[in-house]
Amino acid sequence: QLKSTSSAYLQRDVREDLKARLARIEGHVRGVREMLEQDESCEDLMIQLAAIRSATTQVIVKLFEGHMETCVKACVQTGKGQEALGGLTSALGTLLKQV
Repeated sequence: QLKSTSSAYLQRDVREDLKARLARIEGHVRGVREMLEQDESCEDLMIQLAAIRSATTQVIVKLFEGHMETCVKACVQTGKGQEALGGLTSALGTLLKQV
């Protein structure tokens, strides 16, 4: 688990946007589970799972943007830029392994 390099956190509007996106993803996952229980076609399931994957990717993008704007910026302003860069590099490495 990565530790925060800053006491700064995401702006409220970014957090609210992420929470809304995650709630939609949760609903979508529940819908796919229901489709599976109703013996929907594999093709339809894969299409829906691809949509979930795309939505999850957008959450990651928005989180990354918010992190850069708030957390990394605060670290740089307080002289902890190298620390922030190390954490960011590690997080990106983890994300890219999943691609």
